Amino acid sequence: MLTKNSSKQNAAIVGAGIAGIATAIRLAVRGYAVDVYEGNAYPGGKLSSISMKGYRFDAGPSLFTLPHLVDDLFKLAGKNPADYFEYQKLPETCRYFYEDGTQFIADSEPEKLAATIEKHLGEPAEHVLTHLRDSAVKYDVAEKLFLHRSLHKLGTYFNKDALKGYLNLHRLDAFRSMSKANATRFRDPRVVQLFNRYATYNGSDPYQTPATMNIIPHLEYNIGAFFPKGGMVSITNSLVRLAEDLGVRFHYSSPVEKLVTNEKRVTGVQVGGEVKGYDVVVSNMDVVNTFRRLLPEARQPERVLRQTKSTSALIFYWGVKKEFPELGLHNIFFSHDYPTEFNHLFAHKTIHDDPTVYINITSKYEPDDAPAGGENWFVMVNAPANDGQDWDALIARTRANILAKLSRQLGTDLAPLIECEDVLDPRLIESRTSSSQGALYGNSSNNRFAAFLRHANFSRQYSNLYFVGGSVHPGGGVPLCLLSAKIAVDLVKE
Repeated sequence: MLTKNSSKQNAAIVGAGIAGIATAIRLAVRGYAVDVYEGNAYPGGKLSSISMKGYRFDAGPSLFTLPHLVDDLFKLAGKNPADYFEYQKLPETCRYFYEDGTQFIADSEPEKLAATIEKHLGEPAEHVLTHLRDSAVKYDVAEKLFLHRSLHKLGTYFNKDALKGYLNLHRLDAFRSMSKANATRFRDPRVVQLFNRYATYNGSDPYQTPATMNIIPHLEYNIGAFFPKGGMVSITNSLVRLAEDLGVRFHYSSPVEKLVTNEKRVTGVQVGGEVKGYDVVVSNMDVVNTFRRLLPEARQPERVLRQTKSTSALIFYWGVKKEFPELGLHNIFFSHDYPTEFNHLFAHKTIHDDPTVYINITSKYEPDDAPAGGENWFVMVNAPANDGQDWDALIARTRANILAKLSRQLGTDLAPLIECEDVLDPRLIESRTSSSQGALYGNSSNNRFAAFLRHANFSRQYSNLYFVGGSVHPGGGVPLCLLSAKIAVDLVKE
């Protein structure tokens, strides 16, 4: 039996990931009665938290950029962001460690960063500053043309911002790879490696992804990297609180089983065997699984659904009973052979024996995240999407390789210092977040047309169905997921 929950226009959100929460807020502000259905017992999807033996860890995303996109949601609702959410700008963005023994701290200010790179790597400071200025130009063009509007609506291409974008399309540098562009600009391969790593921010390969992706350093250096009080999970918690204050209803442990359709509309969602009617439905579930699981009888957009997936991640959450003053909030231990590392990820679908290791330690800013004298290590390496690999063997081998690498470079035997551990691998990412193959960012951006090969934020088959999250336009990561919510709600027809 079809039931409808409200006399107002009502909306159902499938999934309480960050994009789903943001969409719920935007629809509630527009007067909709909103229900959010989440399969897990907690909100946030990848942007959640785990705790064990006195250690707290952010489960997924660890870098916070473009905080105004979070603030905008509070302001849109007529609230003071500071009443819900606090954050600070970081004085440093990352600490870098190379296999040749080079170490340095990357300052958040471009001029200081450039001077540091010149001092430690011998790369002229002006090369770095030119790169960051170019990154800012790329972002200005891409933001207006691609990031705030649907790429799949004609009106996007006929406005003042679009005209400016067309006149500067050459600045996007879409016809050579990120690595090729960086190798042309920088003479030291270690600097090339540093800026190549930004391809991993959307799960791509710097040797394939277009140089357009050199827009990413702009966010970190020209705008800034930030840390939310309470850790990254506070983004989720504060936005859930805002949504609830606006009347949004969250239904946890309530996976949507099916989208019910009638010709060209989605008439409701099936949850627990019961069908509930809605005027608008927004899926924050990965678009592949939205179609495969919830709309199996719909026309399947195979060209989009079969695109190469982004990388996934293998994460070790380690409670370490020692403090390491040489480490900061964000730390990168580079592999010796970057091309081989990415070849393993995308061509061989495995993890190289010398992977680049990222360590996030929030207890540097939130002492309560670890017991006194200890640190909460979020240790991540890029991993291929789940394609049936022998993950148990791969996890054991990679763990040993990571411990050997870090112990060597830190001059300390780490294994005896780990007093508790949890592991997140692509299989678990897939099962816990409904991300197809455990890919963190949906499709990879390993070709110049990748932006156009993401699914639109609306359905061409069903007039009241919309899509948000990292698997659709404009892409993965917290900022782009928040923008997907804005784009989708702007498209919602009254």
